[in-house]
Amino acid sequence: MPVRLPVLAVLLAALGQAEALKEPEICYILDAVLFVYGIVLTVLYCHLKMKMRKQQHQLKQGAQRAIYEKEESVYTGLQHQKPDTYETLQMHAKPN
Repeated sequence: MPVRLPVLAVLLAALGQAEALKEPEICYILDAVLFVYGIVLTVLYCHLKMKMRKQQHQLKQGAQRAIYEKEESVYTGLQHQKPDTYETLQMHAKPN
């Protein structure tokens, strides 16, 4: 193990500067990739946010509909005794 460490140090020193420092175009490409990645993540986040908001709106409407149906179900068995609440008077003409 002690012999391997100096050999590795000599090899690293012989390499000199990193290749990425010699070619700035690689940095520009990586910047572009990160920029596109950021845009994609932002679009996906906004899509997810809108989808969640739509689901919450639908759940809220469903809950309101369920409350309305529950209130209506209380009165479903009730009916009027007579279909016409007021009776009309039959007027007979008087013979003169």
